[in-house]
Amino acid sequence: MTIVRHLFSAACAAALTAALASAAHAQTIKIGELNSYKSQPAFLEPYKKAMELAIEEINAAGGVNGKKLEIVHRDDGANPGDAVRAAEELMTREGAVLLTGTFLSHVGLAVAEYAGKNKTFFLASEPLTDKITWANGNRYTYRLRASTYMQTAMLMPAAIAAKKKRWAIVYPNYEYGQSAAATFKTLLKKAQPDVEFVTEQAPPLGKIDAGAVVQAIDDAKPDAIFNVLFAADLAKFVREGNTRGVLKDRFVVSLLSGEPEYLDPLKDETPVGWTVTGYPWQTIDTPEHKAFLAAYQKRWNDYPRLGSIVGYTTIKSLAAGIAKAGSTDPEKLVEAFRDLKVDGPFGPFVYRASDHQATMGAFVGKLAVKDGKGVMVDAKYVDGASVLPSDAEVAKRRPAGTN
Repeated sequence: MTIVRHLFSAACAAALTAALASAAHAQTIKIGELNSYKSQPAFLEPYKKAMELAIEEINAAGGVNGKKLEIVHRDDGANPGDAVRAAEELMTREGAVLLTGTFLSHVGLAVAEYAGKNKTFFLASEPLTDKITWANGNRYTYRLRASTYMQTAMLMPAAIAAKKKRWAIVYPNYEYGQSAAATFKTLLKKAQPDVEFVTEQAPPLGKIDAGAVVQAIDDAKPDAIFNVLFAADLAKFVREGNTRGVLKDRFVVSLLSGEPEYLDPLKDETPVGWTVTGYPWQTIDTPEHKAFLAAYQKRWNDYPRLGSIVGYTTIKSLAAGIAKAGSTDPEKLVEAFRDLKVDGPFGPFVYRASDHQATMGAFVGKLAVKDGKGVMVDAKYVDGASVLPSDAEVAKRRPAGTN
């Protein structure tokens, strides 16, 4: 009888524990997030901190639809196969109700494909490839960050105004870099039919032989350069280009180079005069950004990077979408995100119903050195909506029936 009582008590305890866990789970909304934390820490550590800040703010205000937000992170290994396995684990083992994240474009595409096949809502926070919202777009995937097409289009006025005929292009040889290079050539050729692309240098991501790349560019004798390199590849390219004098007196337009995570390491080696997209956090004088900056600095005793903007706005977007849907059901989330309005640190923006792309923009300015550090000057915000194709044009680029 004693054994029976013990077994009965153990069974009751297990049942109570399971019931309590189930009740706790019912009071939370679990977000599954995956990213290349080990390979891209400069961007993703601030990104993760800002996600935490946003969740703390939302939960302190009562959560979403009466439930607290919870996030579970996984490293995707900067590899599409590992990312899909991580996504599967988050959804099946961890009980996530949706997915978000990814940084590298080819990884984001793999997770988007998983989401489409499994009817799982996925908000791609950072990957920039145009394929996510156009050629490979699916019903269940939305994207926050301004795409390669959008950011390249933001640089076109400066590139056209420079009236340079001979261009060199340098980019990391994977989906993001290939997409940006192709877009730049198409847009500039349309505006300036006599333009010549005299060399393309496409080193492997994270493995640039900067000396060889810089020498090849110099040998081609371009008048101007379109750069798509970032992180350590950018720093090596700039250092070698400065040392050899290849960047001197050459007009350069460059994606992402004004983002603090990539600009700060350059210090006084920052290439003065480049026209770039980026994030001049020190000089953005809007109420929305001031509030975000104050909250971020108070929470982390540090200044934000562009990754901080992306992480914070990702969570704010998900909260807005879930609130509008009144549910975490994937089908209801898909509908809720159609023309969803979100207020972010850069001001209000929407997720377009036509291609599931957010209209959050970016800043365009020039690089300068101040007090031994690289900064963006003459920066202006470009609304993402102003550089996106029309809905009619998007319909030609996106698979039918994916909205």
